[in-house]
Amino acid sequence: MKVGVIGAGSWGTALAKLAAQAGHEVMVWAYEEEVARQIVQGRENEVYLPGVELPPLYATHALEKVVEAQDLLISVMPSHVVREVWAQAAGSIGGDPVVVSATKGIEQVTLASMVEVLREELPRRLHHRLAALSGPSFAKEVGQGQPTAVVVAARDIQVASQVQHALRTPYFRTYSSTDLTGVEIGGAAKNVMAIAAGMADGLGFGHNSRAAVITRGLAEITRLAVAKGANPMTLAGLSGMGDLVLTCTGHLSRNHKTGVALGKGQTLEEIQAASPMIAEGIRNAASCRALALRMGVEMPVVEMVYDVLYSGLSPVKGAKQLMSRELKNELSTYTP
Repeated sequence: MKVGVIGAGSWGTALAKLAAQAGHEVMVWAYEEEVARQIVQGRENEVYLPGVELPPLYATHALEKVVEAQDLLISVMPSHVVREVWAQAAGSIGGDPVVVSATKGIEQVTLASMVEVLREELPRRLHHRLAALSGPSFAKEVGQGQPTAVVVAARDIQVASQVQHALRTPYFRTYSSTDLTGVEIGGAAKNVMAIAAGMADGLGFGHNSRAAVITRGLAEITRLAVAKGANPMTLAGLSGMGDLVLTCTGHLSRNHKTGVALGKGQTLEEIQAASPMIAEGIRNAASCRALALRMGVEMPVVEMVYDVLYSGLSPVKGAKQLMSRELKNELSTYTP
């Protein structure tokens, strides 16, 4: 297959390497010309995925070249630029490629998922060929060839199956699903929970606290996903619990690192200035909160993270706020 990867951050670079190792001809679009040069000439993305050797890849800053004649397009960019990039690229897409969103996020203004954004920006002929890839998958570990399992969802199971087989390697296993909503909500909301878990760690709390954040975070994510029509069992799988555990506990998680820094007293401005890498949970805290309010879904952990990021609440007071809430029946909290 001919595969175009739109975005050359850490995850995009890892997926480009994966697609090449699966036997495909791969082209990568990089926003920065220097990154494209590094990928082609140095066989490494020194900015976003340093230390990972890449196979021969074609990389360019010319977006139209990467989308014009592919069998599979993988969208891998920060959520806040997905609409802008695809609005620019849509007219250059040739043929009827499958388009896979590997971005985990909810658009802030419209509260659309990434596949919903693609559906609005791409030609109608491609609407039945849209899919979402999610699950516990640190880019560095995928780039290193460590065993990884993810899920790809599409309304048409044949589309999901096509992606499933296209990205299979001895170290990368993909499961299929038709629950686009559940897969996308799980991938977006877990980033916010990872910030909360990081704050607990930054405050010096123990394993009990982290486990509480993960478990109650899953309840919140499930409520939101079910309110949008998802199958609750999806959130017990790779794109829900799997990704949540990884992001809340793994030292490679940018969202967890952001939370740790907040817990230790750093400001959001200081955190963002220290790294070119984007922690999607910062924006997703606002979009998940807004979506929850629209859907009438209670998400106290998301509300707390939002207040710490945007309303000046201290992490210590945020923790007290969560622990002093009205007592609940556990099972009743998994439904909207």
